[in-house]
Amino acid sequence: MDSINNIKQIKWGFIGCGEVTEKKSGPAFSMIEGSSVTAVMSRDRQKARSYAERHNIPKFYTDAQELVDDPNVNAVYIATPPSSHATYAIMALKAGKPAYIEKPMAASYADCVRINRISEQTGVPCFVAYYRRYLPYFLKIKELIDNGEIGKVVNVQIRFSVPPRDLDYNSKDIPWRLQKDIAGGGYFYDLAPHQLDFIQELLGVITEAHGFCVNMGGLYNVEDNVSATFKFANGLVGSGSWCFIGHESAKEDRIEIIGTKGMICCSVFTFEPIALHNEKGRIEYPIENPSYVQLPLIKAVVEDLQGLGKCSATAISATTTNWVMDKILGKQ
Repeated sequence: MDSINNIKQIKWGFIGCGEVTEKKSGPAFSMIEGSSVTAVMSRDRQKARSYAERHNIPKFYTDAQELVDDPNVNAVYIATPPSSHATYAIMALKAGKPAYIEKPMAASYADCVRINRISEQTGVPCFVAYYRRYLPYFLKIKELIDNGEIGKVVNVQIRFSVPPRDLDYNSKDIPWRLQKDIAGGGYFYDLAPHQLDFIQELLGVITEAHGFCVNMGGLYNVEDNVSATFKFANGLVGSGSWCFIGHESAKEDRIEIIGTKGMICCSVFTFEPIALHNEKGRIEYPIENPSYVQLPLIKAVVEDLQGLGKCSATAISATTTNWVMDKILGKQ
């Protein structure tokens, strides 16, 4: 039998088959040598059957434990809302099967710690889908910084603003992303993880964080505006502002990385051309990403499990992002 760190053929079982698996990740698992999808699970039998048929997946289940117990599944992708991530991850790890979890890693920092404890006890690895770490767009930003194009980084600023979504106005059927017990918070807990993980991958771990969270619009019960400050282990400071009820004209998706010799401006969700400002002037870098944006990360996970490389998007590294978010929201 293959060891945990030397699995030649990775046979994935999906727990959850929602939108993210259709557009960002699902097909990528079968595009990598030595990786295939064996089973899929949804509590909705028709949804599971339809997904399996459309994607040529041999088996489908309505019970997560049955999928985890399937001897033809040796790794588990968890693509459910955050409140169930810890339960399913621990279920997989205790069965000796590596887990790959959608972001955020869990609905709270405490749940992340639980997952890490079981991973350590069992020796079974766990990864989190912070796929921006491996995308060409963000690797270019890292390259510019590493090459000294803006000198020493001295500050980082996140600015994000979007108008309400149509579903936000339906108080009788609020999206799960706005239900704190399911999502861990509001849209901040759903979207900010990508930004906070990226800047930590780039600039180091955040060790202090403070925030103010308010609900200005009254459309739902969780926060719709967040402002935060944070400090990295190396002494670097930064700030972030998130608004989820802004006017269309105020839409913004921007990170500014400020250095002693220049500045880099980039987006996180819209992938606007990277803009480098320094003594040479302004240079734009339009970078294309793969059709399935999780493909480079999934490839890194598969190669890690095959003993061919090391993937940086571990559960340990992902836990800091939940810690930062919980600090900003006053959850701990």
